[in-house]
Amino acid sequence: VVEWLQYYDPAIKASVAKRFLSNLIFDSPMILVWVSIYYIWHYVELGTKSEIQKVKLESLVKELELKTIKSHINPHFIFNALNSIRALVDENPNRARTAITELSNILRSSMQAEKLETVPFEKELNIVKDYLALEHIRFEDRLRVEYEIDEDTLDQPVPPMMLQTLVENAIKHGIGKQKDGGLIKVISDYRDNHHELIIQNTGKLNTTTNSDGFGINSTRNRLKLLFGGKANFEIRDNGDNMVEAVVKMPVQPVYS
Repeated sequence: VVEWLQYYDPAIKASVAKRFLSNLIFDSPMILVWVSIYYIWHYVELGTKSEIQKVKLESLVKELELKTIKSHINPHFIFNALNSIRALVDENPNRARTAITELSNILRSSMQAEKLETVPFEKELNIVKDYLALEHIRFEDRLRVEYEIDEDTLDQPVPPMMLQTLVENAIKHGIGKQKDGGLIKVISDYRDNHHELIIQNTGKLNTTTNSDGFGINSTRNRLKLLFGGKANFEIRDNGDNMVEAVVKMPVQPVYS
C-alpha cells in the first residue's frame, strides 16, 4: 500500500514522467528503424512477386509464339494478339493471364482442326468467344459483340474453325475499316430443317474482298465435301449498314 501511495508524491511522479520521456526518446529511433525495415521488406517482397509473375507471363508469351508456327491462324491476328498480351503483362497481369489462356485455346483448336471433320457447335462458339475477347483488347469500345444462340443447336456438328474464319473475315473487312468500329453478331438457329449460322458485322459489302480469300473459299469447299449440295453459304448485304455471312447445314442427328 505504501508503495502504491508513493506515486501520489509529486516529486516521484515527476521522476517517473521524466524517465518515461527519456526512454521514449531513446527508443523512438529504434521503433522507426524496425517499422521502416518491415515496410521495406514488405515492399521488396511484393516487388519480387510481381517480377516473378512478369517473368512467368513473358515465358508463356514466348511459348505461345512457338505454338503459332504450327497453327493455321491468320498471322496478323497472332501478331496483334501477342502485342496486346505483352502490353497487358505490365498494365494488367490478371487480364494478360486470361488472354494467354484464350489464345492457347484458339491455337490448340487450330492444330486439332486437321484431324477432325466436324466438332460440336458449342466448341466452335467458345473458340469464337475467346477470339473476340482478344480482339476486344485491341479495338476496346470500338468492338461490340452480341450472341443470339438457340441452345438446341449447340450439339450440332460443324466444320472446325469455320465460325472463327467467318468472324475473322467480319473483323478484317467490316469492323477494322470503320472509324467508330461496330457490331459483330453471331446467330445460331434452326430454319427449314437446317442449322443456320449467321455472322453479321457493321459495314458495306465489297464483293472483291468480302467474298474471296483462302478462308472463305476453304469454307465453301469444306461444306461441299461434308454435306454435298445440302449445305449453302453466302455473304450478302442485308441493309441497315450490315453485312452477313450465312451458312445453312442440314440438321444432323445427335446421339448422347
